[in-house]
Amino acid sequence: MANPLKVVIAGCSGRMGHALLECVFADTDLVLHGALDRSGNPQLGRDAGEQQGKITGVKVTDSIDEALINADILVDFTRPEASLMYLAACQKHNVKMIIGTTGFSAEQKLLIEAASKNIAIVFAPNTSVGVSLLINLVQSAAKVLNEGFDIEIIEAHHRFKVDAPSGTALRLGEAAASALGRNLEECAVYGREGVTGERDPSTIGFATVRGGDVVGDHTVLFAGLGERVELTHKASSRATFASGALRAAKFLIGKQTGLFDMQDVLGLR
Repeated sequence: MANPLKVVIAGCSGRMGHALLECVFADTDLVLHGALDRSGNPQLGRDAGEQQGKITGVKVTDSIDEALINADILVDFTRPEASLMYLAACQKHNVKMIIGTTGFSAEQKLLIEAASKNIAIVFAPNTSVGVSLLINLVQSAAKVLNEGFDIEIIEAHHRFKVDAPSGTALRLGEAAASALGRNLEECAVYGREGVTGERDPSTIGFATVRGGDVVGDHTVLFAGLGERVELTHKASSRATFASGALRAAKFLIGKQTGLFDMQDVLGLR
């Protein structure tokens, strides 16, 4: 790469923000250009590399416009409301965007799709390379195990996660449903309690676990009579999401517009 990619990190003081900073500092193809966080954050005005023991000259700011001037790409793992503000600013400044935020409504996803006509975006609920492969494996398994197998998706995350099921679990559900010619919105079951009756074989069930510091575990269970197939991914560090997101950032080099996901980034389509 002739010149380092100028990266802005949103939510730089959070858990994912720290992981992203460490990955940027370790990659000579990338340079930290801006560091954003919400108003009132105690890190505002301090050097973005301070907690990693580095002096970058980049101050943490809550001014989106200031951070995006002359930037190449914004990496965002925050909350839907903040992500949409960053999305509008990226269009204004012609800055590409990696969106790893989850919990968007259908209407909010349409806004991201519309924005991709103006800027290049990688939108992925999970930027892990392993999870991206898991999505492909789930599609393949669903096509083979299309009769006599019930599909259940079990996910576990840390106690601080605010949305459920996780965006990754929903993406896995979409992968299974599409392989079977189903619409996930019509066949998903998100909770069971009381006398529910026998399981409808056309449904895809979700179970959610929240507790402790679990980074992210996902299992897709294909349960038949006499046998079952379990496809599982477990993340033990946020570094896996950070490195995947920055791989996605490099993927966007040379792309002016378009909406992509990690399947595109890894050439799995």
